[in-house]
Amino acid sequence: MKHKTLLALALSWSGMAWAQTSITPEVLQQLQGSYQATPTEKALRNAISNVGIQKMAVNQEHIANPDTHFSIEVKNSGISDQQSSGRCWLFTGTNVLRHKAMRTLGVQNFFFSQVYLFFYDQLEKSNLFLQGIIDTRKKPIDDQMVTWLFKNPLSDGGTYTGVADLVSKYGLVPKDVMPETYVSNSTSEFCGHLKRKLREAGILLREKSEAGASEEELQAFKVEQLKTVYRLLVMAYGIPPQSFTWAPTKDGKPLSEAKTYTPQSFYQEVCAPVDDLNADYVMLMNDPSRPYGKAYEIDYDRHLYDGHNWLYVNLPMEQLKPMVIASLADSTQMYFSCDVGKFLDRTTGVLDLDNFDYGSLLGTTFGMNKKQRIQTFDSGSSHAMTLMAVDLDPQGKPKKWKVENSWGASSGFHGYMIMTDQWFDEYMFRVVVNKKYCTPEVLKILQQKPVRLPAWDPMFMGEE
Repeated sequence: MKHKTLLALALSWSGMAWAQTSITPEVLQQLQGSYQATPTEKALRNAISNVGIQKMAVNQEHIANPDTHFSIEVKNSGISDQQSSGRCWLFTGTNVLRHKAMRTLGVQNFFFSQVYLFFYDQLEKSNLFLQGIIDTRKKPIDDQMVTWLFKNPLSDGGTYTGVADLVSKYGLVPKDVMPETYVSNSTSEFCGHLKRKLREAGILLREKSEAGASEEELQAFKVEQLKTVYRLLVMAYGIPPQSFTWAPTKDGKPLSEAKTYTPQSFYQEVCAPVDDLNADYVMLMNDPSRPYGKAYEIDYDRHLYDGHNWLYVNLPMEQLKPMVIASLADSTQMYFSCDVGKFLDRTTGVLDLDNFDYGSLLGTTFGMNKKQRIQTFDSGSSHAMTLMAVDLDPQGKPKKWKVENSWGASSGFHGYMIMTDQWFDEYMFRVVVNKKYCTPEVLKILQQKPVRLPAWDPMFMGEE
């Protein structure tokens, strides 16, 4: 009898918990009764379902031609196009270097080969993954780090540190020396096959380790797998040149006698004087979800096994912006990344919080601040561009900013984007600044031991 009473009590409590936590018929009835099918609601429903939310949310009171005047602008020429690939980080990094190269070469139209560096990026990331599998081979397959590695064997996205390490190791070549291929302009399908092959190799490495293979044997097997990766990359992207003969041209005519270069000697010559792309630069971050005034390093957020993890100094906007403005005032463009999809008018290329009024259209509010959006994975750095201009008010405060994009000349404002300073505050995340423009406080922070963050940190997001 006692057991029956306890069972009845347990079932009673179970039923109460079910009623409180599930959508019961009673709760569903309340939800259904809360919707008022008025003529206005019906009209909105019809419009949204046929036209789409963004077009319906356009703020008509805010439509105007973009203001294209900038008090400080680093002039540039030519717009690149990453097409259907996730290589914005690579286009942005080489576009910053391209500005210096055009001045050295005395030309108005010049591009580095992105596919040349991307070839080595994918090769290095393959090695990074396979070596990571070797390093973690003693851990169980469901260990968080092992799981993360198999979920992320490689991608076509990346960050500034990848550009810095790749250029420092492999140099640069002109675009016409190693041109784009169909696969490099549309990387998704091939990346999928390469990731599958790497995962297979990773499992085989773990099986060999469990069977008693030595470190030397595992390394030899890794190299054999990288030979397969190299062959696949050649099929997709071509053979990277070890040397080439080239001369700058204008209107189809050479401006000087052709010279023979290696990729490293070409980089050293056309980007002279050559900075140390790691040691001479610092990534400044605005992440209000973490304490300001500290340096952070994200584990495995790198492109090369022997490369640099992404390291940044986290600062409030009022401390970050003066260093950015100082760089532009000295005719120096910067690597810049943001959450580009938020409030973007793709027709005009304007990023403005007032472009769309989603709340009025949908009859609700979207009230999270930047910190909350980061913590809930609602917002993060998704795209890299080249920061090239700022417009200041009479008091020296920024009103708007301009970036060179890599979506082609027909995208946005002739290939560029213009963002209000309010949008900049909410959706800008990181910018790379030469240390000579940094304050003593920032340089002092860099001397601290950085806070080490795991690979699965929310800020581990390679720009695409």
